[in-house]
Amino acid sequence: MVEGPMTQGAGRGSDVWHGGAGVTASGPVNSGAMGPGAMGPGAMSPGAMGPGPAGAAEPRPEGYTPTRRDLPVIGAAPAVPTPTLVDTPSPASAGGGEQGPLYVVGDVHGYLDELRAALLNQGLIDTEDHWIAGNARLWFLGDFTDRGPDGIGVIDLVMQLSAEAAAAGGYCKALMGNHELLLIGAKRFGDTPVGSGAGTASFQAAWLLNGGQRSDMERLQEHHIQWMSRLDAMALADDHLLVHSDTTAYLEYGDNIADVNDAITEALTHHDADETWDLFRKFTKRFAFRDDAGAMAARELLDTYGGRRVVHGHSPIPYLLGEVGSEDGEDAAPQVHGPHVYADSLAIAMDGGVTMAGKLLVSRLPLPA
Repeated sequence: MVEGPMTQGAGRGSDVWHGGAGVTASGPVNSGAMGPGAMGPGAMSPGAMGPGPAGAAEPRPEGYTPTRRDLPVIGAAPAVPTPTLVDTPSPASAGGGEQGPLYVVGDVHGYLDELRAALLNQGLIDTEDHWIAGNARLWFLGDFTDRGPDGIGVIDLVMQLSAEAAAAGGYCKALMGNHELLLIGAKRFGDTPVGSGAGTASFQAAWLLNGGQRSDMERLQEHHIQWMSRLDAMALADDHLLVHSDTTAYLEYGDNIADVNDAITEALTHHDADETWDLFRKFTKRFAFRDDAGAMAARELLDTYGGRRVVHGHSPIPYLLGEVGSEDGEDAAPQVHGPHVYADSLAIAMDGGVTMAGKLLVSRLPLPA
């Protein structure tokens, strides 16, 4: 999500990046984005998270395809903290058992303590951060890092809960936000110049301008990168179309959910700076569902990918409502009490603006009438 002065135009327009600094016409980008299937159904061993050669596409054995979630990532196997398994099929899904309640989490942005409190309040974890929700289903909408103090801690918790929820018969899954793309790019490409469409920028500059925390980069390991790079971009759960960004850019990658997820996963395996930058740029777009044509844009996504409502993060609810708070604390904190339903009730915004002293939202779906 972009925190700071923002263009109030339609979400289909892209942010404009200026030379070197990686700044948008509307201010530094701090948005949310995407990527496919680390949470898919195949089981992975810790060694499956090993990296390929830095800066090079991962070698593929014959028959490898990004739609096969049960194949390991090829490469050497680093020591991986446990539990970080995210591909273990849950007993419920494997055996066709009854599914539990569905929850979604908005943008976390490194606010680990606030996330723990919100999950505890919903009865999803205990005071020791362990999953206690049985066969419940939990989706994170992306943007785990940047701006807040402990983005890597957030990622580690989500990975841990993924394993614990699967063992209990539920699941904990996540979508890729644009800040996952930003962090992947900063780690892989650093100051490598990328064509921004309005000059030259770099992932490193954009990451720092958008709240990149050096402590996160110091603690970032290859298994974190592998996990992020395999997250899905979108999913359908109980007639809710889950995405990170309130944009129609998803339509550029396929006309069904599987194709979109596979296209984005495939792009990230190329280890190409410009291709990754293009993904990041497109998924910083926002406000597609906010203005007069918003309901039409939401309906276009729903007609293409299914579902009755789009559920997204990325654009903070205070921005959607025109109640932008100051990040220096001089203004009163924005009043966010829960998800924001808009666009003729076709869209639900879940980013409560935790980075601007708003609220980190964890909500059960469907929302009460």
